[in-house]
Amino acid sequence: MKDIELIATATFGLEAVVARELRELGYQDLKVENARVTFTGNLSDICKTNLWLRTADRILIKMGEFKATTFEELFQQTKALPWPDWISENANFPVEGKSIKSKLFSVPDCQAIVKKAVVEKMKQKYKLEWFEEKGPLYKIEVALLNDTATLTIDTSGPGLHKRGYRKLGSSAPLKETLAAAMILLSRWHPDRILIDPFCGSGTIPIEAALIGQNIAPGIGRNFAAEEWPVIPKKLWQEARKEAHALANYNRELRIMGQDIDGEVLSLARYHAREAGIDEQVKFQKLPVAELRSRYRYGYIICNPPYGERLGDRPRVEQLYREMGAVFRKLDTWSYYVLTSHEGFEKLFGRTADKNRKLYNGRIQCRYYQFFGPHPPRRKDSELSKTAEST
Repeated sequence: MKDIELIATATFGLEAVVARELRELGYQDLKVENARVTFTGNLSDICKTNLWLRTADRILIKMGEFKATTFEELFQQTKALPWPDWISENANFPVEGKSIKSKLFSVPDCQAIVKKAVVEKMKQKYKLEWFEEKGPLYKIEVALLNDTATLTIDTSGPGLHKRGYRKLGSSAPLKETLAAAMILLSRWHPDRILIDPFCGSGTIPIEAALIGQNIAPGIGRNFAAEEWPVIPKKLWQEARKEAHALANYNRELRIMGQDIDGEVLSLARYHAREAGIDEQVKFQKLPVAELRSRYRYGYIICNPPYGERLGDRPRVEQLYREMGAVFRKLDTWSYYVLTSHEGFEKLFGRTADKNRKLYNGRIQCRYYQFFGPHPPRRKDSELSKTAEST
């Protein structure tokens, strides 16, 4: 099959992070837009990107894009696309939709038109009048923006944030994709210690361990496209084999998750075991006021409470003051804090070196980044020790 146009969808604010991941995987000529990055690949790349992308939401096949201001235009141009090249005779192919600033604003009508057009195309190929739709899932989406329709098929199934290790729920969990983005944006290096003093069910420490050992985040789950006849099973097997070969399972890491809630820490330990990195992450019941470390250089990456509910704000604001006092004692560390509270920097007592708008679900947040000094190079450090001993 010739080059395929693929879309890695992303939460607003993470598009550049997804693009960076794609470049590191070897993809070029990326087109970065709101909530998506478009690139080209082949069948093997569908497997590879689903397995490896840490911050993308889904991998979609872009079937077509065209102007559509009438239902007839939408029908005819959808029917002209090569649906049977992808969709099998027994496929289950539901249609989802969305419409923004377009003449075709009725989403249910657009979905019905696209469904009808795909069925008509399938009839031509398979010589059938009725499709039972009991086979593999091919979720189609029609997305209209400013009268331009984009037609896609989802290869991922459940969102890529569903790594497979978080099988037990907790209140207001941080998505795995956002946690991974926070770590990648920090430029944390696996040789340095990392602490999350508000770890909750353990998402940030676990994602850090997966990054530190170069474990593909999707290696423990399945994807919708694995059931598609058009993608040989061998390609998925090869992609997983390569992912296992690239993982550094023996790399030792210094990652700690702390929280004052002992019950949620038991969830964190369970999730770490499910992810296979429980020996690399240590969890401890500890209030932030007691945060200490014997290490000279390290990273704090955290998602503390926001105080979204009015009654919680005084307690959260006091917590931010406490964080400022505690973190300042670790004056050679770098710290990264995600919160929606507008007054965080004032309460924390320091202006961030950099901040970035991110979304935690539907909550608009800022990712505050405080940079510590770089540790001395090993050679310089050794010379210093030699000089001191003479």
